[in-house]
Amino acid sequence: MAAYLVANVDIFDNVGYEEYRQKVPATIAAYGGRYLARGGITEVLEGTALPGRCVLLEFPSMARLKAWWDSPEYKPLREIRERSAKTYLFVTEGI
Repeated sequence: MAAYLVANVDIFDNVGYEEYRQKVPATIAAYGGRYLARGGITEVLEGTALPGRCVLLEFPSMARLKAWWDSPEYKPLREIRERSAKTYLFVTEGI
């Protein structure tokens, strides 16, 4: 069953985040993931959320998503993201 990662990213260090943005796609692809949305226009239709950069990833399974999340390839990039942006993340399985 496919699994999805949804991220709402509020970038406060554009230089640091640019390094992350350039290097992370290869790690995602290595675990079978792909972008469904990445940084396009985001609009709130209901509620009080303040969206930043929106990212939607799809992986073949939750196991592959978590393998990527915990991977040695992604860990240093995750640290860069954490230093350069405040991010709200959640994962869900598809139907």
